[in-house]
Amino acid sequence: MSTDSQTQLGNKLIRYGILLFLLGLLTGLVIPAMRNPRMGLSSHLEGTMNGMLLILFGLILPKVRLTNWALNWSYGLSLFGTYTNWGTTLLAGIWGAGAEMMPFAGGALHGAAWQEIIVKVGLVTLSLAMIAVCGILLYGMRGNASEV
Repeated sequence: MSTDSQTQLGNKLIRYGILLFLLGLLTGLVIPAMRNPRMGLSSHLEGTMNGMLLILFGLILPKVRLTNWALNWSYGLSLFGTYTNWGTTLLAGIWGAGAEMMPFAGGALHGAAWQEIIVKVGLVTLSLAMIAVCGILLYGMRGNASEV
């Protein structure tokens, strides 16, 4: 992929990162209204930290050496993983679900079966997505002997 295209994708990740950071901050304002405030705090932290992670990914994206396919996958998976992380924990906080997958934040609260399934699927898929993104970007940051 050309450097211009990589820069454009990187800038998009930065914008989406700032948006996610803002959503994380706004989540912090509604923590007391959630059925499980501890899970709400987790969502607040996930939004802010994952927003910063997207900003970081956006800054390094122009530096990676990857095919168009790998760049597009890393872009899409990073958006999916970070926003799903925030959204899943937000829903878990609102519903009072997720104790099985996140026992410390979930406490003794359990949601309806369908809510628990949504939380489980969200957490598992975002984990796989973020592992893949990190692997792809780490591979893309490889250098040759003259760069070491």
